[in-house]
Amino acid sequence: MALEITGTLWKMQAEQTGVSKNGNWVKRDFILETDEQFPKKVCIAAWGDKVEDLKKFKPGDKLKVSFNVESREYNDRWYTDIKAWKIDRLQVAITDNEDQLPSDTGMPSMEHMPPDELPF
Repeated sequence: MALEITGTLWKMQAEQTGVSKNGNWVKRDFILETDEQFPKKVCIAAWGDKVEDLKKFKPGDKLKVSFNVESREYNDRWYTDIKAWKIDRLQVAITDNEDQLPSDTGMPSMEHMPPDELPF
């Protein structure tokens, strides 16, 4: 199952390293905050070479993360991991808020209105 999530890099945890039967491993968790009406924070794990990819980013960067979800059981309890397999920076267009406003709203400007006269 491959999924995607976009959001803002909120925090990076410390790197974790160890040795398993397959050799050395490195892991780094990072927190992504979604850009929804009610933002949610999601902890995602970067493993192996993805830890190096993660070093290119800093908190505040907009990211698109492709990931897999995997659950495992240990002592009759279930644990779920979100493992990133691709991390990309989103290109954010820089716009001036005034460019987004209509130039003529059809209402007279309050700046040039006499103080005793209402615009409606």
